[in-house]
Amino acid sequence: MRAVRPGPFMRAVFRAPVRVYDHGFGWVFGRRFLCLTHVGHRSGRTYRTVLEVVGVEGGEFFVVAGLGAGSDWYRNIRARPPVDVVVGRRRFVPAHRVLDEVEAVAVLAAYEHRNRLVAPILRRVLSKLLGWRYDGSAAARRRMAGQLPIVGLR
Repeated sequence: MRAVRPGPFMRAVFRAPVRVYDHGFGWVFGRRFLCLTHVGHRSGRTYRTVLEVVGVEGGEFFVVAGLGAGSDWYRNIRARPPVDVVVGRRRFVPAHRVLDEVEAVAVLAAYEHRNRLVAPILRRVLSKLLGWRYDGSAAARRRMAGQLPIVGLR
């Protein structure tokens, strides 16, 4: 099952944080979000996408392709390496990798544990993105890891 695509209003909401980075204030997001600069796999145009950091380990930042493998930014970095990442006040040219299922499930479990106070809201949002009821179980995490790729940027 494919992830649900957002409408025009939600796309505008998702794009708003890019403007914060464009004006040099990305540091206000700390390490909770990052701004990924990537090149269109067909157009060759440069794009910027703000993504939530779902985990950090040893200088590697983990982000989820929340709209699945069809996410524009994900398809772009699969075709061409990312150009730039800004996290807090740090900027770097990243190497990237797609996590395997075992690593992805561990990252998701740790993320859910850190955010357990908002778990009901998180599960509702994930259910919308996934197109099926996400209940936070180990089986659901494995299914989600297969549907929503997790990328490590280092």
